[in-house]
Amino acid sequence: MSTAAPERALHRLDWPALQEQLDAEGVATTPPLLSPQQCSSVVAMFDEVERFRSTVVMARHAFGEGSYRYFADPLPPLVQTLREQLYPPLATIANRWAERLGERTFPTTLDELLAECAALGQHRPTPLVLRYGPGGYNCLHQDVYGDLTFPLQFLVMLSRPDEDFSGGESVFVEQRPRQQSRPVVVRPRQGEAVIFPVRNRPKLGSRGYHRVQMRHGVSAVHSGERHVLGIIFHNAR
Repeated sequence: MSTAAPERALHRLDWPALQEQLDAEGVATTPPLLSPQQCSSVVAMFDEVERFRSTVVMARHAFGEGSYRYFADPLPPLVQTLREQLYPPLATIANRWAERLGERTFPTTLDELLAECAALGQHRPTPLVLRYGPGGYNCLHQDVYGDLTFPLQFLVMLSRPDEDFSGGESVFVEQRPRQQSRPVVVRPRQGEAVIFPVRNRPKLGSRGYHRVQMRHGVSAVHSGERHVLGIIFHNAR
């Protein structure tokens, strides 16, 4: 599978505009990063069990309805390219957020981040493919896999909304201190990605920046099958 197309798309991303979206809304949507053919290729991987280190059936854990599979090392070239190329600009954003909140900063390359993960016993790769059928959904959650958590992650929509499936919106909930929670609903098109916080983000208030918690999930799929590629940057214990 060629990796040239996502590299070209990644180089065209307007990172200052994406930073503005993340600061204002807590989530940001990109133009298409993958072609329809590349999306179909990743969907087909879901049934190639040897590519994955584990499978989670959500209903068994009360996570929702559907299933997801974590890729084993080595990652498929396309997934590896996305993870490596997306990390540096996201690290720039993450470090701006860290400064605003007085938190630790992160290294500038993915290899350095993974070395820190390994030192903490986090060796297992976390990129995954998710599949939802009719009635499938994902409860609100956070993707924390150990002591080291990189604060941003990506999802890439692999299916065609309103053609391959209906329903199944991406849902984000911002839990604001001493206020009611704020929902955000996003419907990326095939090949588009959504950037969002793993756990929290800085928000500017009357007394400066403060931390707001965020959780994410998926509303019920009404028909068809919905497939998503998740790119998480820290490894799991």
